[in-house]
Amino acid sequence: MTPTRPSRLPLAALTAALVAVLAGCGDSGALRAAGETPTAVGPARLWPELPPASMPALDYGEADTETVKGVTAPGDDMHEVNPLDVVRAEVAAHPDEYAGAHATYAPTARQLEGCGKKGAPGKACPVLKAYYRDLTGDGKDDMVLGIRFPHDQLAVRVYAFLDHKLVQVMGTSDSVVSVELAGRQVIIRSPSTLPGYEFRTVWTWDAHQNAMLATRDEILRVGTPSPTRTTTPTPAPVPPPSASAPPFTTSGPSPSASGS
Repeated sequence: MTPTRPSRLPLAALTAALVAVLAGCGDSGALRAAGETPTAVGPARLWPELPPASMPALDYGEADTETVKGVTAPGDDMHEVNPLDVVRAEVAAHPDEYAGAHATYAPTARQLEGCGKKGAPGKACPVLKAYYRDLTGDGKDDMVLGIRFPHDQLAVRVYAFLDHKLVQVMGTSDSVVSVELAGRQVIIRSPSTLPGYEFRTVWTWDAHQNAMLATRDEILRVGTPSPTRTTTPTPAPVPPPSASAPPFTTSGPSPSASGS
């Protein structure tokens, strides 16, 4: 026996049922205004008579990349790269900065002798712990490395394998409050000379430059600024004595009455 299927409701009955449901609700379901929308104001161009710039700003957005010579890894696996070998290759490639008693980073080069097989934590070795994350978006981990420089400077380096070559795709050094990884970005916070403010620079991978670029550089308030000058507080007025309280008197012996 073939089972019978339930028949569909006629269109008129379905419409009536829907109207009855809506009538029983307090909200009719119609669109309601959310209030006045502020008028969008576009940017106003200043000094439109100025001619366009004839040359780009110096060093703005310039890619700082360098191939690391002599350092490879099987399968371009960054976890197989010895961070200490990478730093030693940088020292060898820049003798004017690291070699010699008067070189800027000569103390860092000398401290490398105290590093262990893969770097050592603490002040004995300037090479800090390496961190790994896919910052270039190729599905493989890249390496973020920190190197202590003289005068409390920290060098931050990012390395990636490009065309089977180990390449430094980001290099910067500064006084640093903190270094953070957020998604595929490197965020560096640095102190400011303004009390209560910090600089924050966001570095992001740029596939056209094959480098990490400083895509955002801003100054942020992080606390209450210290007062730059002191002011003498105004003394509060002394209220007059009330009728129920005795008048204010100074301490000491009371004057004697004259005449004897």
